[in-house]
Amino acid sequence: MGADLSDLMLVPLNRDSPVPVLRQLYLELRRSILAGAIPPGARLPPTRTLADRLGVARNTVVVAYEQLLAEGFIEGRVGAGSFVSRDLPEVPASPPAVASAPSPPVPPASHRFAGAQAHTGPFGPAPFNTGRCTLDERTLKVWRSLTLRRLQRPDPAWLGYTDPAGPWALRQAIASYLRTSRAVRCEPEQVVVTTGAQQAIDLMLRVLIEPGDRVWLEDPCYPAVRAALAAAHARVVPIRVDAQGMDVAAGIAASPQARLAYVTPSSQYPLGVVLSMARRLELLAWARRSGAWVLEDDYDSEFRYAGRPLASLQGIDEGGRVIYIGTFNKALFPGLRLGYAVVPRELLEPVLAARLLSDWHPAALQTEVVADFLEEGHFAPHLRRMRQRYLTARNALVEALRDNLSDWMEIEAPDQGMKLLARLRPGLSDLAVSTAAAWRGLIVRPVSPMFIEAPPFHGLMLGFSGHEPGALRWAARELTAALAEYHERLLSRP
Repeated sequence: MGADLSDLMLVPLNRDSPVPVLRQLYLELRRSILAGAIPPGARLPPTRTLADRLGVARNTVVVAYEQLLAEGFIEGRVGAGSFVSRDLPEVPASPPAVASAPSPPVPPASHRFAGAQAHTGPFGPAPFNTGRCTLDERTLKVWRSLTLRRLQRPDPAWLGYTDPAGPWALRQAIASYLRTSRAVRCEPEQVVVTTGAQQAIDLMLRVLIEPGDRVWLEDPCYPAVRAALAAAHARVVPIRVDAQGMDVAAGIAASPQARLAYVTPSSQYPLGVVLSMARRLELLAWARRSGAWVLEDDYDSEFRYAGRPLASLQGIDEGGRVIYIGTFNKALFPGLRLGYAVVPRELLEPVLAARLLSDWHPAALQTEVVADFLEEGHFAPHLRRMRQRYLTARNALVEALRDNLSDWMEIEAPDQGMKLLARLRPGLSDLAVSTAAAWRGLIVRPVSPMFIEAPPFHGLMLGFSGHEPGALRWAARELTAALAEYHERLLSRP
């Protein structure tokens, strides 16, 4: 039998552990082999013998042995039994202490992503958190029906890999919707379906930007894009934003040969202003003249509460320099993880190649359900219902803020979007107010960190979509109490 393995008969098994007995046995045998307690070439006890000694079913031991065999820890010999493999590396007789082992250095490339997660949270349903959505019963009923129908007749394409641009039916539906609702100039061939707008932005940066390239970025800006540009080693050129949106003349003066401009023209993030037509034309003229690209992030244009929105920037672009990005994650729900980009034809091949290197293609079932939702005419009624619900929530929030917080902040009802920007009165820190609000179970986002070089103001971004009016009124009172406590601490400082 070789080495004396009587100790092996005493493999410790804890019947009260949540770890299955089979898993415990496998892990203990593997540990003993790696530690050298069961040396190379040693014969393991027969499965029946070990099962009897441990008081477990023989099949438990058989499966544990089979796992060790599959991983190369043991080998089977016909008629002889199971033996510890002789090909395993020798284990030092006295392994060094863990404390003396140096930690591996952090790769320099990883520093590109430092701090990126700070722009993604906090998460959860707490009042005022942004990016939250509502699904009413009619939408849910339709969604369940469409999903069940697809599951009852599964597409054979699900069993293999599919087009990295996304399913043709959904691309057709998106192109038709964008032409009608946003005056986007596109054909289905130009639509690339992504897992949200952020992936679309990442794909475009990977295709368009070389390290050191200059990129115009609105100041203040959407923090996640600033983090993505840092990860791409781009040189950010902050361009101030005023009541007409990005100051294009300032951008030309600062960096006329920039490679790319990122803009949110329909509702600037975070200020909410609309890029004026004069500046839109100025931006497009600069892009044509300099050979630059413009990345248009049209993240929440579906929710406009007063008047008709301006047509998309891409829709008036005669030079083919604008890449249009949109998302269903806000119009439907963020858990869907579905966005899209309308890509100029000359960029399609490299963009699709970049997509293949990340996640190959979007999820088939979800994209087909969304295609059905669009093609069968459910999307427009859904948007009408959501606009009304969000308008009601917006009005309730504005009224509650004016009733409770007008002494602390300037409140203005936004004409578009899913959030409200409240400017704090001088002397108040939005970072401190955000912390004070968190102690009362609220999530308010400070605005001052979103500025790059422009003189910041202190304000709070308050989400109203996905929150019931009653919850928003309660939250406004809690925010009042948080501000009062914070102000009292300010006054008590020496």
